Amino acid sequence: MKIAIIGTGISGLSIGQMLKDHHNVTLLENKPKIGGLIKCERINDCLFHKVGGHVFNTKNPRVFDWFWSFFNQEEEFIRATRNAKIYLRGQVIGYPIENFLYKLDSELVEKIIEELISISKQQYQQPFDYSNFEAFLIGNFGETLYKLYFEPYNQKIWQTDLKEVAMEWLEGKLPMPNFNEIIRHNILRETEGTMVHSTFYYPKNEGSQFIVNRLSNGLDIRHSYQITEMDINHQITINNDLKFDKLIFTGDIRNLPAAVDELLVNKGFDLNTLKSLKSNGTSNLFCETDDTKISWLYIPENFTKAHRIIYTGNFSPSNNRGSARKTCVVEFSGFVPYEVMVAELSL
Repeated sequence: MKIAIIGTGISGLSIGQMLKDHHNVTLLENKPKIGGLIKCERINDCLFHKVGGHVFNTKNPRVFDWFWSFFNQEEEFIRATRNAKIYLRGQVIGYPIENFLYKLDSELVEKIIEELISISKQQYQQPFDYSNFEAFLIGNFGETLYKLYFEPYNQKIWQTDLKEVAMEWLEGKLPMPNFNEIIRHNILRETEGTMVHSTFYYPKNEGSQFIVNRLSNGLDIRHSYQITEMDINHQITINNDLKFDKLIFTGDIRNLPAAVDELLVNKGFDLNTLKSLKSNGTSNLFCETDDTKISWLYIPENFTKAHRIIYTGNFSPSNNRGSARKTCVVEFSGFVPYEVMVAELSL
């Protein structure tokens, strides 16, 4: 078949590679550069992850094998150990927070332990037995830990009442406490080791842009391609020029081409539901920083609008090629004006 794929982020490129050996595939990208949310740029020869610091990991063997069929793991990637921290009440403590309770004030720890013991004695509830994200966090971590960390940090990121966050949306993303692990970590002072991100693979050069560039090999990609017209009848016609049997859309689903909107309406789909889906973009500043061993630093408190610093300069030495110092990305949720972000750095 002739297949059009709209978007050249990680999804579009991966789907293109999966289909190209059996079909005639064309990828359409409205930007001059491929990569979508994981594209990178070099600024003064230092690598800037435009939207966060993206790394590869998976516990799915099929995904693992498929991904590494494109790369030489030993020669092209660095296997790094995650060193995530939380900046809370004037000190840097380990992540996840429940494994580093010994760093907190004794009075606070006493309350948290009391609540965790009480929770552990209750009948276990499946994550989706809870009505919303707030109920899940309180039910699994207790009111004190929720108020101290989970509520302020998650509200910073999502900028919405956590009661409004549906559990269905959180499948595969939930922080699940393990009481045996919490006790062991706090007594033995162990670092994280079983979390999905405890280790990760990162390209030696060009970061996630290296991944998208490699996944683009052998694909027919049209850059800076603006779709002005689309007709969907027996065949899909784009701009009265390109004709396809199938269309795959990997962009923001709220911005589907008008012809697809019309098709959905004709099929009885409620378009208002689709268009009202919520999201928060990120506003990021690329910075130089003092030397540190941290990879991610989470900032739950509201003394600054920034919610996270990603020390991408620690992921690979080549990321700092143009500077004598390390580099990092300071991340803000939603649209934050440049001048405001700069002022926030002093905090």
